[in-house]
Amino acid sequence: MLRKWIGIVFSLVLPLSALPLGNALASTSSREIMVTQRTEPMPDLAPHAKSAVLMDAMTGTVFYAKNEHERLPIASVTKVATMLLVMEAIERKQLHFQDKVRTSDYAASMGGSQIFLESGETMTVSELMKGIALASGNDAAVAVAEHIAGSEGAFVSLMNQRARQLGLQNTHFVNANGLPAKGHYSSAFDLAVLSRELMAHESITQYTGRYQDHLRQGSGKPFWLVNTNKLIRFYSGMDGIKTGFTAEAHYCLAASAKRDHFRLIAVILGAPTAKERNAEITAMMNYAFSHYGVKMAYKKGQVVTLVPVSRGELQAVAVTSARPVGVLLNRTTGQEIGTVVSEVHPLVAPVTRGQIAGTLRVMINQKTVLQVPLLAVADVKKVTWFEMLGRTFKHVFSLGAKRSFQ
Repeated sequence: MLRKWIGIVFSLVLPLSALPLGNALASTSSREIMVTQRTEPMPDLAPHAKSAVLMDAMTGTVFYAKNEHERLPIASVTKVATMLLVMEAIERKQLHFQDKVRTSDYAASMGGSQIFLESGETMTVSELMKGIALASGNDAAVAVAEHIAGSEGAFVSLMNQRARQLGLQNTHFVNANGLPAKGHYSSAFDLAVLSRELMAHESITQYTGRYQDHLRQGSGKPFWLVNTNKLIRFYSGMDGIKTGFTAEAHYCLAASAKRDHFRLIAVILGAPTAKERNAEITAMMNYAFSHYGVKMAYKKGQVVTLVPVSRGELQAVAVTSARPVGVLLNRTTGQEIGTVVSEVHPLVAPVTRGQIAGTLRVMINQKTVLQVPLLAVADVKKVTWFEMLGRTFKHVFSLGAKRSFQ
């Protein structure tokens, strides 16, 4: 009789590890939202620029575009890509803001806008990021590029590799700072995509969103930094990103502003003057902020659902959104634009905190415009075979007890 019971229990061990845990563990949940389109004519928001894009940072939705895929010189807006690689290296813990960087002869030789690094001078990554974001330091960009990749050339290869990973078809970098060079170009659309990636790193705004700062404080050569993007001071919500100017590129700007969870990316290339560049960035931002907003579905770190865990000490683990997720709101009609869908898959122990357990998707017109990982909030240890057997015995005998009272 005992042998019979052991056989029954053994046959139930694996199936019980995946017992359904109720509707909260459904593998897919969806919020259906009506998709709306504006029918009124779009105003010409950037009449003087050669190229322009206005984009929602969360979903990548483009509200306005003009010659957005045209390959153009971009001057120091190049540094959006440079800063992105710095932030991604920091996220991987390959680099830290307080790491010391020694200036090479080559980095110190850069002309154009600079923070006047001297050969052999040492600054932290954080200080160099101030120099890049506020003063557009060509020398600072090369110094940090060499520190990360060993040489500017190797860093530029990483920049081009990252552009390909993002699907950018009209971008090619030759240097890390945007000084004029044959074959160095991008497009307004590609720069908007790069800017969207950069601004997903929340700590970047401590540099791009600062109007003024200092370097070399306490030394005999203090250096005052004033942001080349004057809209940081004068436009509500503006917190980035990078200006650019050369005689070939004219006046350029990749800008970002955020109001009530709604972040916009606006790019202008080839404006005839700085005044017109800033006016057209302002016009684009004003248009989007007045016509659209965002309705948050999940904040960063908010629990989305529970995911079943087989062979673990817990039968389920909560998962959270790795980034804020929401849908666009048409302020004119009050209608929401898009669908938020969560997709999870059962896990097998051991599970580590931060492990990807699914995806949040924002979909517009059947197209996925944003994918955000769902992350496990806790470790789940694997149970031993004997613990699994004990759990199964308990379940079987509890079923038997229930039947005896029916």
